[in-house]
Amino acid sequence: MKVLIVHAHPEPQSFSTALKSVAIEEFFRQGHEVQISDLYAMKFNPVASAEDFGLRADPDYCTYALEQRHGMQTGTIAPDIQAELEKLLWCDLLILNFPLFWFSTPAILKGWIDRVLVSGTVYGGKRFYDHGGLSGKRALVSVTLGGQEHMFGERGIHGPFKGMLRHLLQGTLAYTGLGVLEPFVGWHIPYVSDEQRRLVLESWRTRLQSLSGEKALLTFPRLSEYDALLHPRAATQITDRHDEFGRAA
Repeated sequence: MKVLIVHAHPEPQSFSTALKSVAIEEFFRQGHEVQISDLYAMKFNPVASAEDFGLRADPDYCTYALEQRHGMQTGTIAPDIQAELEKLLWCDLLILNFPLFWFSTPAILKGWIDRVLVSGTVYGGKRFYDHGGLSGKRALVSVTLGGQEHMFGERGIHGPFKGMLRHLLQGTLAYTGLGVLEPFVGWHIPYVSDEQRRLVLESWRTRLQSLSGEKALLTFPRLSEYDALLHPRAATQITDRHDEFGRAA
């Protein structure tokens, strides 16, 4: 298996970094190929702009998605985007490893998504969900946060955790065709003991040892559920599916 780990934590001694290190060690132990994009260490530029394109389709007005397509067609897209896109297309499994910032990803990871998930290659037209450009690959999100698990239940103060990350799990990963695995969460990490953190790392290692047989979540749209104009064929089932992600909360 080919694994790409995209790591987004500014502190090299963080627990999030420890999760990354365990993953690298475990995948190598299993004989897999691994590439790592440590975004802070790379000083990755998270800002999508007209400067990402050496040869513009429209020099007067930048429609970013269209310029992405033109940049790929002409081979003039920014080298850092091209390098990361090659890693993404190479991998069988994408791991996004990050601390939760304001119910979301760190800005540097959001910028990686904005710049590297290139229109025309990763998505575009009706190339989304099970027809997306990354169809056949899988994705696993590993997250650390300060909150406790009971805060993120159906009746928890913050609502369901997967509902909070719907923008990432569905709107980004599933949208581009990736089979999304159940997220791994390190709860309350800044406030637990070293022994509890060690147990979380062991749980993470155990999870990584069983990934080959793990099935993706079945809570995302499939184009067969919709007609040619993308009207739903089975509205009740679709509503139920979205409710699992907390949309009704």
